[in-house]
Amino acid sequence: MSAIIEVKNVNKTFGKNENINHVLNGADMTVEEGEFVSLMGASGSGKSTLLYLIGGLDRSFEGNISVCGKDLGTLKDKELSDLRLKNMGFVFQFYNLVMNLNVEDNILLPQTINGKKKSELKESLNEILEITGLTEKRKAMPNTLSGGQQQRVAIARAVLGNPSIILADEPTGNLDTASSKEVMELFARLNKEKGLTILQVTHSEQCAEYGTRIVKLVDGKTVG
Repeated sequence: MSAIIEVKNVNKTFGKNENINHVLNGADMTVEEGEFVSLMGASGSGKSTLLYLIGGLDRSFEGNISVCGKDLGTLKDKELSDLRLKNMGFVFQFYNLVMNLNVEDNILLPQTINGKKKSELKESLNEILEITGLTEKRKAMPNTLSGGQQQRVAIARAVLGNPSIILADEPTGNLDTASSKEVMELFARLNKEKGLTILQVTHSEQCAEYGTRIVKLVDGKTVG
């Protein structure tokens, strides 16, 4: 296995002068290809901040972050956008679905925006609908779905582009216990069957246990 995410001596602050807050203070972390890593920490510990830095959603930090062999600090905006589009899938606590599009059109949206035709994606779409248990719901509108089903649509959307990495920020934070279990079992299946590297931020010990390894963020540094 080779490192797909490398975080070296990363510092991140918010505020200025006497109000400065050192959220990350020399954080180091390596995620190997094919791992399912759960990143844990107390509320406000900076775990979501670190995930957003790894995803290139926030570019203000000190230190080095490399994803898929690319140093994020040296990439131009267009290069970073390309890296995200081709190599990263994002899943958030709130599903961010387009409410006037049905399930399959929500799943297809990022790829069609990128210029791919629906016909090109038909086989991949059918496969991910089957894996996520949404085949019967492909024409349903988001407001007719449960929270767990909506999150599975978001996961299907993230996976359709065949990314190298899934970055998930509290993916079960809005779900009940049964739906959380379904979502975590889906992540575990995607990790095992498709070899997807997954980095999830979670406050739940139960959800963290689905990963192959747990990393904890304490006082701005990673442990584990």
